Amino acid sequence: MIPLVLDWDGTVTERDGLDMIVRRFGDPAVFERMTGLFGTLTLEQVIAAEIETIRAPLDEVVAWVVENVRIRPGFAELVRERDPLIVSAGFHELIAPVLEREGIGVRGVVVEADVPAAAGGALRGASVRLIANRLDSRPGGWGVVFREKGTCSVCGERCKRGDVPTGVPYVYVGDGLSDRCVSVAASRRFARTGLARWLDEQAIPYEPFADLHEIRAALDRDPPTP
Repeated sequence: MIPLVLDWDGTVTERDGLDMIVRRFGDPAVFERMTGLFGTLTLEQVIAAEIETIRAPLDEVVAWVVENVRIRPGFAELVRERDPLIVSAGFHELIAPVLEREGIGVRGVVVEADVPAAAGGALRGASVRLIANRLDSRPGGWGVVFREKGTCSVCGERCKRGDVPTGVPYVYVGDGLSDRCVSVAASRRFARTGLARWLDEQAIPYEPFADLHEIRAALDRDPPTP
């Protein structure tokens, strides 16, 4: 089976959780200004500047995320049927609790540090592989611990291409800025919102989706071949 790689924020989730927490706990003006600077600044610089405006305790933000971040329909079934790899420009500390709420554990085989499987995932027999960054939640402003990877020879950033196996065909599902380069390298891609618009501009083919049931149906109807 060809590997399935999923973005998290805005792809697995119905709304971008990073955007939500910066608007709720950080400085929305900085968020708007930094988003417009992508291309002048790297994506990592943009994310770090936005996250630095958050000063709330991590446990408070996590509780809010668990209460407010919703998962796109079809995700649990996709996890059980396809064993996807989640590759995120976001953070373990904000992703793992939402997975736990859904009864899905995290397998720490490819992550940057140990994340124990959530109890709910272990009980219900579902777990997912996750690659994401780390937070340093200092009271004076959060910091970001980006995962170590080399600079991409295609886009010039430390992009998600460095998180997927080299030379192996894969299916990619994404929605935003961090998904551009890695989606181009995929043998098949599903896109929505910003990523879909960008792929249109580049004349790169993709399949649109609204929920993850559509991904399941498309892969069942037309299975990717190595």
